[in-house]
Amino acid sequence: MKTIGLLGGMSWESTALYYRLINQETRRLLGGLHSAPLVLVSVDFEPIERLQVQGDWESAGRLLAERAREVEAAGANFLLLCTNTMHKVVGAIEDAIDIPLLHLADATAECITANGHARVGLLGTRFTMEQPFYRERLEAAGLDVVVPDTAGREQVHRIIYDELCQGEIRAESRECYQSVVAALKAAGADCIVAGCTEITLLLKPQDCVLPLYDTAEIHALAAVERALS
Repeated sequence: MKTIGLLGGMSWESTALYYRLINQETRRLLGGLHSAPLVLVSVDFEPIERLQVQGDWESAGRLLAERAREVEAAGANFLLLCTNTMHKVVGAIEDAIDIPLLHLADATAECITANGHARVGLLGTRFTMEQPFYRERLEAAGLDVVVPDTAGREQVHRIIYDELCQGEIRAESRECYQSVVAALKAAGADCIVAGCTEITLLLKPQDCVLPLYDTAEIHALAAVERALS
């Protein structure tokens, strides 16, 4: 089994999900006491978040590229960036390493299209919902993408940073997300992409009127498949 490289900490709440999901899937497939060989470098999210707010993506890319080299040096055979939003700087990371990067949006798009969905409602940070780096990756796979209106985007973003990244799960915030999802359904979406790895801490499939794609889970399972290939 190949060694999986994880670049995480953005936030650590979702990186912990990656670790659990990867090892659960490895045990399911291999049985016994098997677990996944992996390398994890976890960054401090606070300075990354400040760079996001400042729009200094170049500095954020340099910082993550440096840490990605640490993952490679520790023996990883390929890399996962355990965050949707920071895929905005994936080019800087790929340029800095010699191992392949398993892109989260590509794994997600492959899963969605395999299930026959075509028009996705995208939830995530405002960076993911409003900027083209993620949406265009899904569109390149043949998917139509719709996002919430301005008020909906603000609510979704605020809940991610003020609550979910800090481990707070609130019923009223779940209801807010459900209202946003209902509006996306009315706009023609036939499924929902949880385009932030924290969202499914709050919103579960049973809470959603449309099929919900958990990007962290999809990414983690794709990593195990790659590691066993």
